Amino acid sequence: MKGDDFPLSLGAGGSRTGKLRGAVQPGRLLMAPGVFDCLTARLAECCGFSAVYMTGSGVSISRLGAPDVALLSFAEILDQARRIADVTTLPVIADADTGYGGPLNVIRTVREMERAGIAAIQIEDQDWPKRCGHELGRKLVSREEMVGRVKAAVDARVASDLMIIARTDARTMDGLDAALDRAHAYAEAGADVIFVESPESVEEMRRVTGEVRVPTLANQVEGGRTPLLPAGELQEIGFGLAIYPNSITRLFGHMGQLLFTELRESGSTRAFADRMLDHRALWELFEHRKFIEVEERYAVKRQAGK
Repeated sequence: MKGDDFPLSLGAGGSRTGKLRGAVQPGRLLMAPGVFDCLTARLAECCGFSAVYMTGSGVSISRLGAPDVALLSFAEILDQARRIADVTTLPVIADADTGYGGPLNVIRTVREMERAGIAAIQIEDQDWPKRCGHELGRKLVSREEMVGRVKAAVDARVASDLMIIARTDARTMDGLDAALDRAHAYAEAGADVIFVESPESVEEMRRVTGEVRVPTLANQVEGGRTPLLPAGELQEIGFGLAIYPNSITRLFGHMGQLLFTELRESGSTRAFADRMLDHRALWELFEHRKFIEVEERYAVKRQAGK
């Protein structure tokens, strides 16, 4: 058995960065569902997706029990990114908020994320403390400061295939023209993908894809500020990437409430049994047999009573 055959650390970071870059092509939409832990990452891979998006807000909710209000530290998000990258062969796009500080912090963020096997890193132009992109109360750094962040991120990467996604939150505060002005500057600074957060109509979405000369990202948030569109329409509009950051988080929350209410009121989970993975299916989602095979290969067989 070779190292690549072990059930953990499934994919090599370098090969995944190339896979992601090759998938982001003109005229084709790459869908990346949001994941926040190992379970959701494995579910996405088993359902046939080609990439996943590690959502900072989902990690904050699941790991800290806190909303997306800048409480999650770089060490915590890096640890979660590493764990997710270890259980999937898919390219992982990581939400790295503002880069966690000045240019030196951005450089460290990129280097550490790259070592963790991440295929793309998203950095935004909010000031600290940052907020969810579909909430009010966000504050921006200057265009020039964000250009510095992007340049630092681009120069910090070791593998040229590692993708840098630059996000601007300017639309909500300053209007679409200001957001597009920033988008052009970030693309000129070397960003591989531009993420204009929360355009508020299909017409605005078309302006983003029509005026930005690098691949663009659509953020699909249920109940958010941007229209929720089918993948085919997003592709027709011209987006190269679509992320669905907290779809699974919201579904888990809703279904969890229903399950726990049923358990409290009826004293049983029987009514939900046919909507669950059974015991064996859950184990096999994480390749249970491979773990047992590895253990049996190396474990010392003991005689009874010894």
